[in-house]
Amino acid sequence: MRRGFYTIMAAQFFSSLADNALFVAAVELLRGSGAAEWQRAALVPMFALFYVVLAPWVGAFADSRPKGRVMFLSNAIKIVGCLAMLFGGHPLLAYAIVGLGAAAYSPAKYGILTELLPPSQLVRANGWIEGLTIASIILGVLLGGQLVGPQLAPRLLGLDLPGLHSGIDTPAEAAIASLVLVYAIAAAINLRIPHTGVRMRPLPARTLSLLPDFWRCNARLWRDKLGQISLATTTLFWGVSGNMRYIVLAWAAAALHYSTTQAAGLVGVVAIGTAAGAVLASLRVRLDRAIAVMPLGILMGALVVLMVFIDRLWLAVPLLILMGALGGYIVVPMNALLQHRGHNLMGAGRSIAVQNFNEQACILGLGALYSASTGAGLSAFGAIALFGGVVMAFMLLIQRWHRHNLRRYPGKVERLLNIARRDRGH
Repeated sequence: MRRGFYTIMAAQFFSSLADNALFVAAVELLRGSGAAEWQRAALVPMFALFYVVLAPWVGAFADSRPKGRVMFLSNAIKIVGCLAMLFGGHPLLAYAIVGLGAAAYSPAKYGILTELLPPSQLVRANGWIEGLTIASIILGVLLGGQLVGPQLAPRLLGLDLPGLHSGIDTPAEAAIASLVLVYAIAAAINLRIPHTGVRMRPLPARTLSLLPDFWRCNARLWRDKLGQISLATTTLFWGVSGNMRYIVLAWAAAALHYSTTQAAGLVGVVAIGTAAGAVLASLRVRLDRAIAVMPLGILMGALVVLMVFIDRLWLAVPLLILMGALGGYIVVPMNALLQHRGHNLMGAGRSIAVQNFNEQACILGLGALYSASTGAGLSAFGAIALFGGVVMAFMLLIQRWHRHNLRRYPGKVERLLNIARRDRGH
């Protein structure tokens, strides 16, 4: 890997670590304040909100300046969201600000890979970045659970300086204050990311003109006979997995009667499996063979439904690991194929922004549905069964879509696959 790749990985690790720990702390903050269950579930769609609203602009912004600086500014926005959550802002609104920083961060994080590396290393690079992201999810969720738990929280609350009252009086607030420092570490690492030498694409004088450009890019990727399949698959995967992070917490509380600290460990168990699947895919799946992993999506959906019938930890752990492994094995090659097609069609930043728009719109839609259903009385078990059914049904539809493309446009699909094979490193 070229110089700077591991700096990018380190920055991504710390930023994602803080994101996931903050989610657990925000859940506990709302729970401690007596907020309704639907508000805790609404954290997921609120984080996704700015990914959707600002999608036409964040990709172009990432392409207009060095991506290391974009990542630095994004982490600064996340710090602002943490401080708002600490000092009087509603947790849902403050978490949306953190989501704003994440929305700006993502096109730069993924886009710099296509600037720094040749196509033959994209699957491997995605294996690295997804593997480290999953590792940060594991450690971040565990860290968040421990920061609000009975062992660390009293020590953090005891750190108040004599004569100075910070207003931080609960375990959740102490955890959030600690995570400001983690975001600051990530921001400092961002400043060490080298310039890739790729020519910047300046923003237009009239930013509203980016709207039709964004929709053209979105339509172009959906029309591409490989791009549309990889985009549909990753959109569904992230829409479901983004909400499963909270659903597993709710399921653990309902099925196993776990506290937030205990339930956070099970979210980490899913992430362990996802990391293993991501690494295995990065070693075994070539870019031009990414489509072949789709049938595993139906099996993953069936395992999600099976969770409804599990009420023992010794059964839950291997099931969650396997479910995560299937997800990781699917998403890494599909993500790499989507980046490859997007980079060829419209440029890295715009491509990632289109991808984020679709994936986060799915998270937002499914999260809003789950939150509304919870408010109407739907149990965690019902939501899990619903999500598993959605995965199976849509993965089946996406496979049929690809088979239709192979029958109707065989020459076009083969030409696109040849582009993916062209690099000798495959």
